Amino acid sequence: MVKIIAKKSLGTQNVYDIGVERDHNFIIKNGLVASNCFNKSHSTAYGYVTYQTAYLKANYPLEYMAALLTANCDDTDKVQKYIATCTNMGIQIDPPDINSSGVDFTPLGGKIVFGLSAVRNVGQNAIASILEARETTGDFKSLADFCDRIDLTAVNRRTLQSLIYCGAFDKLDSNRNQLIHDLDLVYDWAQSRARDRATGQGNLFDLLGGGFSSKNNTPQNSFDSAPKAKSVPDFPPQEKLRMEKELLGFYVSDHPLKSIRRTAKILAPINLSQLGEQQEDTTLCAVVILNNVKKVITKKGDPMAILQIEDLTAQSEAVVFPKNYERVNLLLQVDARLIIWGKVDRRDEQTQFIVEDAEPVETVQMVMVEFNPQQAATIEEQHRLRTILQEQSGEKEKAKVPVIGVVQAGNSRRLVRFGRQFWVQNSISTVQALQNAQFMARVQPLVND
Repeated sequence: MVKIIAKKSLGTQNVYDIGVERDHNFIIKNGLVASNCFNKSHSTAYGYVTYQTAYLKANYPLEYMAALLTANCDDTDKVQKYIATCTNMGIQIDPPDINSSGVDFTPLGGKIVFGLSAVRNVGQNAIASILEARETTGDFKSLADFCDRIDLTAVNRRTLQSLIYCGAFDKLDSNRNQLIHDLDLVYDWAQSRARDRATGQGNLFDLLGGGFSSKNNTPQNSFDSAPKAKSVPDFPPQEKLRMEKELLGFYVSDHPLKSIRRTAKILAPINLSQLGEQQEDTTLCAVVILNNVKKVITKKGDPMAILQIEDLTAQSEAVVFPKNYERVNLLLQVDARLIIWGKVDRRDEQTQFIVEDAEPVETVQMVMVEFNPQQAATIEEQHRLRTILQEQSGEKEKAKVPVIGVVQAGNSRRLVRFGRQFWVQNSISTVQALQNAQFMARVQPLVND
């Protein structure tokens, strides 16, 4: 039986201990702080639901996360957080797919597929038409086959463009630019065929159930005769991601920050989903991409900026006040990948990141210093290293190059991040000074292109 006992009062909040009563012996299991006292029936119900959801997540992770994403599909922050959770759980999230997506998030083949309802400009009538055609006559074979079989009064050109741009046709043809160029021709062709069918003027191939090709007498599908545009190269990867973000609200097939996720952890940035947990006076850093930059003029006439930032876990707002704006304003471009330093500000129940400095991730360099275990444990060596780094640090606000210690012991390799007070101004001169002092040191960029 779950039992809650009030132990003591702290201001306006009461501290409760939750435990399990066994043979009249009360066993403490966890401590909670709550502003309201739940009666026994409430706490029992919450405990039971918590057990159920924990069981489902542990034993049916794919189905559980798909349901969780569907239930919170209207909350962008929560969906992004749950997508990050899926990534950490090893669950892949695929973009919408015209041959496998349902209305909502769907578990399929060890992955979760985005639902068609998540795509901007795709309405319920269009989804119903797509699912009905797929269930009635099977998977779609091409863009022409798709346009020929669905109801074009429900699925218009704009809907088709959105489906192509977000990757819903990628498994049929991964060249999204080619599909966009083909679309106008194919759409008009399909409309013409639909009009012919409506007036009883069916195509000869339709009447015969498929014709024969002129070369080898093999059956020919009606959509094989659909017109195609001149061949064009595909969109660049970053352009594909930008359009995905615009239509789905998220980067799905990839993320601009994913390639540097592991190396960025060396700098100990916080995740934006953890921003509300940080203390206000602590200097923080985060690796982010800028989604929007809004320039603002203060009452005194000074420029500042309000930023919409994003990482792999969440989106948030950041502010650059006038005293720092002049130094970093040239870096504040939409889609720029930055490492930002600053502090947390809480106002009107909202948490903001106050940006004090920034640098493009492409230019971030780290000084790597290698040790064996004996060197790392020797006080004299530590002192020599500390002295060199302090000499190279100079003014604290100008020291932006992090220093990472690499302790190698046999097959074991451990990274030790030096505190911000030991960051240096110039990576080249620091490495030279360390090498002159018989330390093994090198420069390593954060991003390896």
